[in-house]
Amino acid sequence: MTHDGLAPRQSLAQLRAAVAGERDPDRLAGWLEVLQSDARRGARALAGQLARRREGVLAERERQRALFERRRAIFARGFRCVAGVDEVGVGPLAGPVVAGAVVLPETVDLPGLDDSKKLSPAARERLDAAIRECAVAVGIGEVPSTEIDRSNILQASLEAMRRAVTALAEQAAVDHLLVDARSVPGVSLPQTPLVHGDAIDGSIAAASIVAKVYRDALMRRLEHEHPGYGFDRHMGYGTAEHLAALQRLGASPIHRRSFAPVAAVLGA
Repeated sequence: MTHDGLAPRQSLAQLRAAVAGERDPDRLAGWLEVLQSDARRGARALAGQLARRREGVLAERERQRALFERRRAIFARGFRCVAGVDEVGVGPLAGPVVAGAVVLPETVDLPGLDDSKKLSPAARERLDAAIRECAVAVGIGEVPSTEIDRSNILQASLEAMRRAVTALAEQAAVDHLLVDARSVPGVSLPQTPLVHGDAIDGSIAAASIVAKVYRDALMRRLEHEHPGYGFDRHMGYGTAEHLAALQRLGASPIHRRSFAPVAAVLGA
């Protein structure tokens, strides 16, 4: 028996090289048939590895399918271009609040897609690149600390989401929004708010990832403009390192003066 023209009695090193990185369940099933007919102990061990890999691929596909269940229900109502919307950076003492809006294609294959808070920085970077490569449209909305101070963080977050949705208009004819926990003001589109949306919906999870990666990159650049605070490490959140730097250096131009720890330093 052969697979893609390769004989099953080729060396184990050749077999391992041939199946390295294979993620297609049908092709994995074909390789399993080849390997399970091979009496060598190493071939049987490789077959066990591939069987577990195939099970993992199928489980991940099912998890992804569940993440887009709500979007399929919206499609069934006649909508065709659905965007997920989420914001990041509500809690930091410095830097902007940023929102992402993402329209994904009808068929999605983004292994590991999840709430950005559950992902490692490396996984977020990988998924951000994959999302941007396959997305129908990506929009970013940003509200700086000066605007946050003029209104409040809730209004700034909503405004960031509105700006992200507006940024989609030139790229796609969006007709429905899936939003993490709230509704976006100033937008006439139908909307579905989902509590913990970034954990239960794929479009919102994608928006959370692109917003997080964008904001983290921005905070790393801002560390060069305002050195000494450690923005490239804590991203503006109120860590012990950040609070100590605030006491030592005072507030920078990108600090949120309406937030209590910054206001306390300014008052002192």
